[in-house]
Amino acid sequence: MTHDYLIIGAGPAGLQLASLLERDGHDYLVLEAGAGAGTFFRTYPRHRQLISINKVWTGSDDPEFNLRSDWNSLLDAPLFRDYSSEYFPAADDLVRYLGDVASGLRIRFDTRVTSVSRRSDLFEVAAGSFVCTARRVIVATGVSRLHIPNIPGIALVESYDTVSTDPADFVNQRVLIIGKGNSAFETADALIPTAAVIHVAGPHSIKLSWQTHYVGHLRAVNNNFLDTYQLKSQNAVLDGTILDIAERDGGGFRVRFQYARTAEKIRELEYDRIIACTGFAFDAAIFDASCRPALAINDRFPEQTPAFESVNVPGLYFAGTITQQRDFKKSTNGFIHGFRYGARALHRILGARHAGRPWPSTPLEATPEAITDAVIARINRTSALWQQFAVLADVVRVDGAAAAYLQEVPVAYFRDEHRAGLAFAVTLEYGPHHDEVDPFDITVPRVAENDPEAAAGASYLHPVVRAYRDGELVATHHLAENLENEWNLPPVHQQPLAAFIKSVLADAG
Repeated sequence: MTHDYLIIGAGPAGLQLASLLERDGHDYLVLEAGAGAGTFFRTYPRHRQLISINKVWTGSDDPEFNLRSDWNSLLDAPLFRDYSSEYFPAADDLVRYLGDVASGLRIRFDTRVTSVSRRSDLFEVAAGSFVCTARRVIVATGVSRLHIPNIPGIALVESYDTVSTDPADFVNQRVLIIGKGNSAFETADALIPTAAVIHVAGPHSIKLSWQTHYVGHLRAVNNNFLDTYQLKSQNAVLDGTILDIAERDGGGFRVRFQYARTAEKIRELEYDRIIACTGFAFDAAIFDASCRPALAINDRFPEQTPAFESVNVPGLYFAGTITQQRDFKKSTNGFIHGFRYGARALHRILGARHAGRPWPSTPLEATPEAITDAVIARINRTSALWQQFAVLADVVRVDGAAAAYLQEVPVAYFRDEHRAGLAFAVTLEYGPHHDEVDPFDITVPRVAENDPEAAAGASYLHPVVRAYRDGELVATHHLAENLENEWNLPPVHQQPLAAFIKSVLADAG
């Protein structure tokens, strides 16, 4: 049987896309290797606490606004708050939630895809003895392969996916953890009460998510270890490159380091245990030469067009955390609260390309007042632009006396596809150097609110409206308002925004 859409993976992204295809009556099938939905989260994170927030009480009863503080619910689906009231919920609660979302969708479980090939205009997908064809394939498998750094002797060490999570197994031991991400510090934090010494090592500086606004950087919930290091409790963060790892006579390991910022460039240290917590990567092994997607970012992700399509395999699309190739370490496509909107955008792109369904829009009068009112109303409540800052935009297309308001268009896709006529693109963005500012340093001045001339450099999240004519940027207006602390734009922004829009409309004739 040939399907219009074949989705590989029944994690959050696969379920998000499948539920939208189901709602609109499309022909699709989901293939899932595991016995149920959310297989990745049955194992990870290893210590079973999510770092995706679940803020149940927001002071608002607006469901769209509340998604700003709900990082686990899928769109047009049950709310995760009904499955957990914990701010950092348990992974098992997410698995239970995803299982309920999967109910009623067309999914084959226990069906591990072993090969994907291209035959003329169709993809052939095999999972053991099960074989089907599809016009389009959407890969939503996540980052299922452990990323193993090229270190001599790395095969000798334990890894994040299988190491014991019982702190009692590390009593009085010297432990080296390779990696400086959340999995490394999650592991280190768990071992603080029992290990004699813990070193966390890597060649790059630690980046804190509260400063960079990238939630994949080290989160506060995992950084207790830094306290033990700076307060001299036998633990340490080692900045440098591991040159090699060797077994030590009598057990344990000898490790040679090349330090990054000390006069003592190379030093040997000894450990009882070594754990590699070095992240994950996309697994492209199932694709044969006829449709093997090009890879990017050290081969960790498939390279994609602004439409989430493979750059070299037409008809092969991607959804979920692997779409972070489009905004790597800049926004939120790597996480549920980001890629749920990316999956909805992909659904709309597929509808426009293959089902004759244009992007949903709301008609507007092409007046400065009407456009301004619509933009401010959306800024005050949108969750998509809030979560996918600088990546998604609301677009107002102007055609004579009529206008149309399109929600949540990927910025890069808009630039590729909407190249005729006049359009305004509305985003929420941080300033260009926001990640260099210590948010707790009161000696660092902030751009004053209501100062649109200086707002372009603001380190805080604020709205930006850009005008395009025939695909070219012609004007930009920043609304100098700190949206991190207040969600309702005050009236002071109404007149300047209307004046900006009026001037653009006048120039357009």
